[in-house]
Formats: sequence, C-alpha cells, structure tokens
Amino acid sequence: MYHFIGIKGTGMSALAQILNDLGYEVQGSDKPDHFFTETPLIEKGIKILEFNADNITPDMTIVQGNAFNEHNPEVAKAQELGLKIYSYQDMLGRLSRMFKTVTIAGCHGKTTTTAMLYHVLSEIKGCNTLIGDGTGYASKENEYFALEACEYKRHFLNYTPYYAVITNIELDHIDYYKNIDDVIDAFRSYANLATNMVIACGDDPYTHYLQPDKPIFFYGLSDDNDIIAKDVEYHNNGTSFDVFIEDNYYGHFDLPLYGKHMLLNSLAVIAICYYERLEAKDVAKALKTFEGAKRRFKETVIDDIVTIDDYAHHPTEVKVTIKGARQKYPDKKIIAILKTHTLSRTKEFAQEFADALNLADESYIMDVGVDREETGYDDVTYEVILDKLDNGKYMSMDKVDELLKYENAVLIFMSSKDIYILKDEYEKRLKEKKGIE
Repeated sequence: MYHFIGIKGTGMSALAQILNDLGYEVQGSDKPDHFFTETPLIEKGIKILEFNADNITPDMTIVQGNAFNEHNPEVAKAQELGLKIYSYQDMLGRLSRMFKTVTIAGCHGKTTTTAMLYHVLSEIKGCNTLIGDGTGYASKENEYFALEACEYKRHFLNYTPYYAVITNIELDHIDYYKNIDDVIDAFRSYANLATNMVIACGDDPYTHYLQPDKPIFFYGLSDDNDIIAKDVEYHNNGTSFDVFIEDNYYGHFDLPLYGKHMLLNSLAVIAICYYERLEAKDVAKALKTFEGAKRRFKETVIDDIVTIDDYAHHPTEVKVTIKGARQKYPDKKIIAILKTHTLSRTKEFAQEFADALNLADESYIMDVGVDREETGYDDVTYEVILDKLDNGKYMSMDKVDELLKYENAVLIFMSSKDIYILKDEYEKRLKEKKGIE
C-alpha cells in the first residue's frame, strides 16, 4: 500500500494516479479543502482521507509531499514506525528509469509542452505522463514517459531522462536561487543527466551557456537553430508554420494555439518526434487536435464576453497570455486580473508584473496569496504592483460586480492557485445579468 501525504497537490495527485494505473494499491490524505485534483483521484477509486496519525499503518510505503514535514502528524507517525518514506521527486526518479523518459524543464511552458508531447505521442504510439496540472497516466505497455520536471530546489536532478528538454531559463524562485548564474548552474546539471540528448530553446540566450557533455540541439525562430520554424503565420484560428531540421524540410504544421510561446513549445515536441523517426504527417495531425493543458488559456464564452483561466504567475507568463488573447481577439477589450503568490516574487518582480499588466486595456490586482512561509517580506502587499499600473485597480471577491460593466471584452484571470473562484463567481453573476441559464 502506497500512502500519499498531501495527495491533492497537483504533482502528488498525478503520481498517485500513475502508481494506481501500474497496478499498485494507493490511497492518500490531505486538508479537507476542495481542490480540482480530487476529481481524477475519485474517478479512479483512490481513497482520500483527512490528515490523521491513525491513517498510517506498519504495512505502508509513504510518499511525502514537499509541503509537509515532521510537524505533520502522519509524517511523524511514519517516522516513528520506521516506514520507508519517499519524497515526491524520489518516487518520480524511480519511475523515470522504467521508461524512455522525456523530461520537460524550464521556467515557463513546461506544463503545456509536457501535455502537448503526451498528446502527440499518445496519438501515434502510446505514452505515459505526469503533468503539473494534476494529470497522471501510465501503462506498462508504453515505451515513452513525458514528465514535467520542476527546477525548484533542483528537484529535477532526481530524474533520469533519455531526452532532457529545456523551454527557457529565467530567474525565478528567488526564495531559493541566489541569482541567474545559480539557475543556469542547476539547468547545466540537469542537462548532463540526459542519456541521449538535450533539446533546448535556442532563442533563449541562457541555454547557450549550458554546454553539456551530451549532444544538444536548439529549436526556435532564429536561423542559427537546428530546428527552425519558417513562414510563420499568426491568425485568429491559431498559428501555421513550416519546420526545417538540420537544414532539411520536415513538414507543415497548423497549431490551434496562440502566441509565439506556444509555437516554441510545439517546436520542442516536433524535435522529439523527429529524432524518434516519427512521420511529420502523423505529428501534424496530432498537433492539430491538441486543446491545451488544464488552466492554460482555458476559455469560456458568455454572449459577448470571453473569460480565460490561466496559470500565469510570472511576469513573462502574464505578458504572453495577454498577447495571445490579443492575437485571438483583436477586436475585443482586454481586461487582466492577477493574483500573485509568494511575497518574494511579488516584491522582486513588481515592475515586471506591472509592465506585463499594462499590455491590457485595464487591469486588476488582488491580495497576495501567501502559500509558503517567507521571512523579510512583511511589508509586501498588492500595492507594490498597483502603484505601477497605468490603468489598474484593486480586486477582491466583494468587488466582483465591478467586472460586470464590461461589454465585448476578454477577461483574463491569472494565478497559480485559486483565482478561478473569482472567475466562477463572476461568470455566475454575468449569466444572471444576461438572463442566461
């Protein structure tokens, strides 16, 4: 019996689903709060309990979520009983050695790229996956494993990738990384774990500092890359382009997604497929049906209003999400609503967040959702961003009616956590206003 402490976390939920799919007995525990990751667990018959030391019995193997330590009653009981305890990344590391694993790392885009790779390989050959949006699936019959690999605290160094993909390198997680050189050093170590090759975005300047001891191939729009998108057309149905790999034409692709960042993500997937000798026409057919990852540019249309739920929580992600909305809806007003998480990121990137939000016609900022303990940031509030906005206001649950004034608009709700609660309430009131059932 595998018991997951913190099973509702996105990665933990996905990992529990994978072990269940592989035939192991799985259960877990967490806080009573509702979270969207519960649904697939319940559908697969995986028991979810509330934290209680009595849940832990001598016959269990423990998978411990990174957010929990010995102060958790179940962790304390497992240690007392001398049970085998794996961290989330340790257990994933064991799984990564069982398959031809493609790890996708990067400060942005790794969830979407992993979901896209999983979709394409599943359509053509079959693929296992763990995605940071809570998606987990596995079959012993599949050769491939598409794995989202997080750089936080160098967790991605626990894995054994056949291909190591790097979508970009940027300073983030400043509660752990000292500076950009520290981040580059972590990605250099990650790249050297590849047993076959490294696939990296060559349009990102920092990836060229890696120089791993394994072959590295670069993708992007610049002509000095190995995998290049040419004749790119951005339109309101998506993005179309041709791909050349090592100076040879590979194929034409139509991507039903928006923005340069999505094009770059697809090039990483196309590169893997090329080096696995998959037919371009099969890859193109599969890409055309990819609908995106959970909480990535998820749209709802209510009369003349479009709402978008997106995981964007870093300035770069906020910027590309707003630009993607502009590409798809050039004739609508763009309204951005952001809820940041972690005080350190809010303070250090306040100007960058403001610059990104200022790309919208109007913007709103919510209270910081503090989800990890940080010291030295007691003076940080949403106002460090609000003060820098050109046309910005404060937003909270009791101000949601202010959003009802917009017509023919796109409202983008961005947060790594729970801003969808605000979005859901807005949509409910909007339908009431418009008389929509």
